[in-house]
Amino acid sequence: MNVAPDTVVTLAWRLTDAQNELLAEDDSGTDFYVGSDDLLPVISRDLLGKSVGDSGALHIEPADAFGDYEPDRLRLEDRALFPDLLEPGMQFEQLPAGCSAAEPGCRFTITDIADGKVVLDGNHPLAGMALRVHYRIVEVRAPDPDEVEARSAHLDDVDSGMFLVGRSVES
Repeated sequence: MNVAPDTVVTLAWRLTDAQNELLAEDDSGTDFYVGSDDLLPVISRDLLGKSVGDSGALHIEPADAFGDYEPDRLRLEDRALFPDLLEPGMQFEQLPAGCSAAEPGCRFTITDIADGKVVLDGNHPLAGMALRVHYRIVEVRAPDPDEVEARSAHLDDVDSGMFLVGRSVES
């Protein structure tokens, strides 16, 4: 079976930045629903027509990955507006009441907490970065009914391949 839209492909993959520094990898394989938000469109296009055992390598510019870094997506908010348990790296899909307004669907990551303030970044962690993806196709199959309905192979863990997907951290 060849990769086509509306198939599920299992990829063993490695993601690096433009200087070949490792960002993430999965040697055992991650399932992706081709033609959905499971994969960046540039990766889906590259997979089309390929089959088990085929591999590929892509250099992806920010515009085709997670966009440019946008400084206006940084927020400085009062610490008192947030829950007691708070640490850098935590993410919020909705900011607490009292925070400045944000774009719908923007996920914020706490980057710093100091002097009664919380620094939040609404950019995707890979925004502004050129990326290199190396992959090998482990399996190609028809999606099961639940995957068809969800248009995703990530029914249990939306972030299982978070750096190859278009939707795990909205930009």
